[in-house]
Amino acid sequence: MSEPQGDARAYIGLGSNLDEPAAHIRSGVAALARLAKTRVEACSSLYLSAPVGRRDQTDFVNAVCRVRTGLAPSTLMHNLLEIEYQHGRERRGEKGGPRTLDLDLLLYGHEAIRSEELTVPHPRLHERAFVLYPLSELEPELVIPGRGPLRELLAGCAGQWVQKLGV
Repeated sequence: MSEPQGDARAYIGLGSNLDEPAAHIRSGVAALARLAKTRVEACSSLYLSAPVGRRDQTDFVNAVCRVRTGLAPSTLMHNLLEIEYQHGRERRGEKGGPRTLDLDLLLYGHEAIRSEELTVPHPRLHERAFVLYPLSELEPELVIPGRGPLRELLAGCAGQWVQKLGV
């Protein structure tokens, strides 16, 4: 059963590795708080992680925020892309490269969404420690739809380097 779109709990991953990454993350959180029909309930600490995929770049700063939203998933995603754009993010086809701000819709209620523009839960959420650690800080008992308990997913990412920052 999915939560009504009038009051869905969603989780948004934030990442940056360019131009003062922690400042971009904080600014991204502030932008989330300004979205219509959306309230930021909680945000994780900041985490430092090595890049995944393309390794010829600086480490990333990551976080996860839990929001309550009345926005439909596609509308919320459109807003996230707009926030990225406002932070200087340019999507030019290359995945995994450096970025000022990356916002991913990780989860939207208990929904499983598969469309051309959006896949929820995020398709690589279960294999990325830089998402799972901050997510577990917010919801240690969370079960990821179609993937299982967060604690078990974390165990599968034990070899990935992630460091909680003291800021």
